Amino acid sequence: MPSRAGAVGPGGAVTPPEGGSAAPAPAARRRASELLSGLVLLIPLAGLALLRLQPRLDEQYQHDTMHFWLVLGAAALSAAVAYGTGSAASTRGDVRVMFVSLAFLSAAGFLGLHALATPHMLLPAAGAGFNLATPVGIALGSLFAVASVLPPILNRPVRSVRTARAMRLGLLALMALWAVLSLRRVPPFAQGPGLERASGLMLAAAIVATVLFAGSAVAYLRVWRRRRGLLPAAMAAALVLLAEAMIAVTVSPNWHYSWWEWHVLLLSAFALVAWGAQQSWHEERFAGLYTEQTVAGRREMTILFADLRGFTTFSEEHDPAEVSEMLNTYFTAVIPAVVKRHGGQVDRIIGDALMVTFNRLGDQPDHALRASRAGLEMQERTAGIARAHPGWPRFRVGLNTGEVLVSLLGGEGGRTHTVIGDAVNVASRIEGQAPVGAVAITAATLAHLPDAVTEPLGPLELKGKEAPVQAFVLRALPDVQPTRHRSQ
Repeated sequence: MPSRAGAVGPGGAVTPPEGGSAAPAPAARRRASELLSGLVLLIPLAGLALLRLQPRLDEQYQHDTMHFWLVLGAAALSAAVAYGTGSAASTRGDVRVMFVSLAFLSAAGFLGLHALATPHMLLPAAGAGFNLATPVGIALGSLFAVASVLPPILNRPVRSVRTARAMRLGLLALMALWAVLSLRRVPPFAQGPGLERASGLMLAAAIVATVLFAGSAVAYLRVWRRRRGLLPAAMAAALVLLAEAMIAVTVSPNWHYSWWEWHVLLLSAFALVAWGAQQSWHEERFAGLYTEQTVAGRREMTILFADLRGFTTFSEEHDPAEVSEMLNTYFTAVIPAVVKRHGGQVDRIIGDALMVTFNRLGDQPDHALRASRAGLEMQERTAGIARAHPGWPRFRVGLNTGEVLVSLLGGEGGRTHTVIGDAVNVASRIEGQAPVGAVAITAATLAHLPDAVTEPLGPLELKGKEAPVQAFVLRALPDVQPTRHRSQ
């Protein structure tokens, strides 16, 4: 009797037995799961179609208080997501997350304006401006959503983030102007419903917005396929719900069940993304949406390391409270200067050790000059503190310039956004060889400082390096100020 067992094929792979079938491949199961999820997301659209095709089912139901709080709650959720993504985008210089923030800010602001349209709540009657606020906010959101996935924008992160920041100010100004004109009943924001939602212009806007949302959802689905994680999938689903909400806004008569549906769709979309962010690990909560450049991008940077010579001995001889007071006194003096005056980003503080990066976002071509000035000012400030506290240890500072990988490391339970590369290791080693109270730099950093005043520190034998590394003690820099730091 022939065996039913599968044969062992090349490389140890087991082939299915004759007449049998292989287990579904992971890719096939994934496609089936995506198809099922897509069908679930289409249920609201099917419900909308049923209500519109069967008018007797689409009954009228008016409840002013429920409408006000439902709309205001959706706007608050959208505003929370806009704030969270905007903060993450500014910290990491991530253009995709910045445009995501604009999409939710647009929806939040105009939806909040729509809440004012609720009769007998804040105003006696709604005006055209408030009635049209929601479709305008959703349509603008679709533009920002598609901008967050367009390669021409993603490939120019520094310029695009600056553009997005300017757009944010313009968007806030537009919403404020919209509110003023609506409250003052200035035509065409006067009394009445305004532009018919089923008009040609509204239908065209709805079609364009729906296409843009759908295209953006597909792009985020691709991000999810590459990285997995809940947030990209939640983002893709939310964009589908926003597209359906735009359709419902256009075709549904006021206060009917189909009209209530788009309110629930908006609330669901914002709640879905907020829930996805809340479920993500709190460190780098929006990392699932980061661009590849933010997750693993290469750029030239200058790295500053500093630590206190004699810190271990000082710690052995003093109470921990005194050690903490000493560290806080030093760090309170130097960190604001390094970050605010010179544009550095503190990567980490470990005990007495400080690591600062320059050009992390790719917006500081003069990063070596910035880091050098920061190191000199750091030693100047701490020297005064040390004179006032005899016996306190002094800082050593080391700098190195080179290409590094900006990388997201770790997972849930511990995650960090840091820089990796030999240039980082050399900076750390150089700091260990720096004279107390001085700044040591490598030849790579000195190459960016043609007018610097230095003294040779000599070729140094560094741990892990086969060849000696040329180093110098930085004494002074020309009076030319670095380019003004522009936060992203």
